[in-house]
Amino acid sequence: MTNLTDALHIPDTQSARDTRSVAIQRVGVKDVRYPLQLKVAGAVQTAAARWSLDVALPAEKKGTHMSRFVAWLDALDAPLELASLRSRHAAMLDKLGADEGRIEAAFSFFLRKRAPVSGLASLLDYEGRWIAETRAGATSVWAEVGVPVKSLCPCSKEISDYGAHNQRSLVTIRVELLAPIEWHELVRFAEDEASSEIWPMLKRSDEKWVTERAYENPKFVEDLVRDVALRLNGEPRVGRYCVEVENFESIHNHSAYARIERA
Repeated sequence: MTNLTDALHIPDTQSARDTRSVAIQRVGVKDVRYPLQLKVAGAVQTAAARWSLDVALPAEKKGTHMSRFVAWLDALDAPLELASLRSRHAAMLDKLGADEGRIEAAFSFFLRKRAPVSGLASLLDYEGRWIAETRAGATSVWAEVGVPVKSLCPCSKEISDYGAHNQRSLVTIRVELLAPIEWHELVRFAEDEASSEIWPMLKRSDEKWVTERAYENPKFVEDLVRDVALRLNGEPRVGRYCVEVENFESIHNHSAYARIERA
């Protein structure tokens, strides 16, 4: 069957040969807004994701077929998990006729949390990210979460007659998945190690609990990043990782920051 492009004799310029002998490591589309499905705590959530998709282009090829990236996105009809992302990534490379490429999707997801004393339930949002990449014949899949928590300064507590400065912090965990890990599990790696986790809706009894919990569990930014890294060191489903912690300081107009990587 002759397709419409052939019937109209429209030239395929992208498939022409290039004579400049310069390969391109990454070429594709960036910040495409398209839906994504994922499983969170046993339920399927649909998110508006920002996608960046690219492939490597050999020196002899003039261009890649940009529309095929969007066609690949439009064919996603099931929640993305470790195994399905691997297979879909391979399908993208095949569709673009490429040996190397990368998929990245950034999105928000929600977990329903119950306040520690009242049990009041509400939804807290987290930032998530999927990354799949093939280089030199090897494919890796990464998951990333951004988790808001509370931290309280040990020094402030030690030197003050009463009180201690505390602030909201952001823990970002990016892990190479050797086996499936649920999104809520990645979140707990951060929340369990913070001075306190946070909730979107609290009654006064809950607020008292959070305040006292943080006071009894002070952590520098260095403490928090190390404790999360130790949790990941003991997790056999995790390969390489990167942990970042940013404390949005309440007594400074700048943040405190720490980062640990395992290559």
